[in-house]
Amino acid sequence: MLLAIQKNIRALGSTERALHSLRFFKTGKGQYGHGDEFLGLSVPQCRAIVREYRICSQQDLVTLFHSPKHEERLVALLIITDQYHRAAPKEKERIYNFYLRSTSRINNWDLVDCSAYKIVGVHLLNRPRGILRTLARSKSLWERRIAIVATFKFISEGQLNTTLEIATLLLRDTHDLIHKAVGWMLREVGKRDGAALRKFLDQHASIMPRTMLRYAIERLTVTQRQHYLQKH
Repeated sequence: MLLAIQKNIRALGSTERALHSLRFFKTGKGQYGHGDEFLGLSVPQCRAIVREYRICSQQDLVTLFHSPKHEERLVALLIITDQYHRAAPKEKERIYNFYLRSTSRINNWDLVDCSAYKIVGVHLLNRPRGILRTLARSKSLWERRIAIVATFKFISEGQLNTTLEIATLLLRDTHDLIHKAVGWMLREVGKRDGAALRKFLDQHASIMPRTMLRYAIERLTVTQRQHYLQKH
């Protein structure tokens, strides 16, 4: 099955799209995606492959997951995510632990965003969440992004405190990708509970990175947005 998946991925590749992806995902020297390789597939194309090969062995998925090709890692993550949701409890635990052991391969923002809340967030929904504090303090950019994006699942269930806690830990993060992710999750908090978001902003707007703040306040009124931007 591995060879069939790889053959399908390569057959759909586009040199033009691959070159665009190299720029879009910041693969230049010193950039966050440095060294990543692309074959030039769209996300819908990758999802179509997943639908055909969702019953894939653990060994084949591990091989795909360690591929230098971005789209092969993406397909592997999408299959793993699909398998997690269909798995029995013991298998869910295995997949969750595999995910956390493999964060070095979840090494771009799209890979984090399509999987973190669907595996880590779902798994921790009714469990202790201390691991998120550990990830939020990690030297790894991707582990820190996993920590905050995983909380999207909690927000969808009306559980907002963990997002606010992790956001607080990441307030002084120096990376733009964390600023955007935290701001995004705070905006989602605001959709559920505007008062909770405004309370957080009242406490922290003055020290939040501007990108984080702008993302967080996108759905507030013009007057409210101006108020918090003036506090910055």
